[in-house]
Amino acid sequence: MARKPRRTSAVEKKLVGVADVVITAAQRYRDPTLAIPVRSLSNVTFNERKGLLEMGKRRQARSFFNVGMAKKFMQTVLVADALCELQRADLTTSLREIYYRTKHTIKNSHENTLDTQDESDPLIEDLEVTLETLREELHVRAENAGSVVGPLVLVDDGDRVDCARLGKGGYSVPSIVEPEYLQIKKCTADFVLLVEKGTQWNRLSEDKFWRKYNCILLTGNGQPPRGVRRLARRLHEEKRLPVYVLVDNDPWGYYIYSVIKQGSINLAFESQRMAIPKAKFIGLSSGDPESYGLPRNVGIKLNDKDIARARELLSYTWFQKKSWQEEIKRMLSSGLKYELDALANKDFQYLTKKYLPRKLKEKDWLD
Repeated sequence: MARKPRRTSAVEKKLVGVADVVITAAQRYRDPTLAIPVRSLSNVTFNERKGLLEMGKRRQARSFFNVGMAKKFMQTVLVADALCELQRADLTTSLREIYYRTKHTIKNSHENTLDTQDESDPLIEDLEVTLETLREELHVRAENAGSVVGPLVLVDDGDRVDCARLGKGGYSVPSIVEPEYLQIKKCTADFVLLVEKGTQWNRLSEDKFWRKYNCILLTGNGQPPRGVRRLARRLHEEKRLPVYVLVDNDPWGYYIYSVIKQGSINLAFESQRMAIPKAKFIGLSSGDPESYGLPRNVGIKLNDKDIARARELLSYTWFQKKSWQEEIKRMLSSGLKYELDALANKDFQYLTKKYLPRKLKEKDWLD
């Protein structure tokens, strides 16, 4: 029986298009050039109606005959070729393996195509925005860097995972959580609590906070990776769950919240599938030390970098709400920032027994 021909995916066609740029230019005796979207604040706008960051139309030409760009052009095409290979084989791989797959010494020279992974990783992001294709669709995964626990049943590669029966360590969130890889089989939670730090997530999990308040506990151990953000978005979108974000009271915590809510500046094109415009900031707020009786001696003095970052946030369009202007200015005027860990000054279980229950009861959050 004749074998059915393999169907070329839409993503593979886009990657082949990169090679077509080179071939077409060569046939016409022209300089092969790729138009790469500019991934910076200058090319990002905030859509107030959608509550999302959106990438603008500015592009930077990356050409082969430009001495300053030739190597980067070559590297971009090499990475595109490796990604195309993945599509054809229907395999997924890591950022690290892409680096090694595309690294070799150029013939008759001592020059490497790539010297470090710091060169290949940004090229994958460049191709994401150029082709308007998420890294997950390019079959590139990152290391698992998040955890989830609560009344949630998933199907991962055919295996049933009950996130309420995995102990306090929970389930390790994969970097690719698209429906074709990870299905949400059952969810009976009332909300998602996305926690910045693993330390506080561990405390909440150990104290079975999720059981008492019927929620899903999710963490990315710092700036949440895309798998964690995408899972939170899917739970919000598919299961209509409110998302509350718990971060440190400092400029970096504020920014983590804004990335979850509006999307990131660097990859604004992905906001439509990653951001959660209705996500709420549940703390730590700059007024909490006073409201909850935290002594000033557990605060940390703002350094020059903190102050500069806070002032930068004040100027962002998406932080122009009166409540956010007051929040950031209050932190600046106090001269202090507070880590979530500081709540342990009151009691080791203060976060789970007093702080969050009161926040939820009083609906004390920022939007």
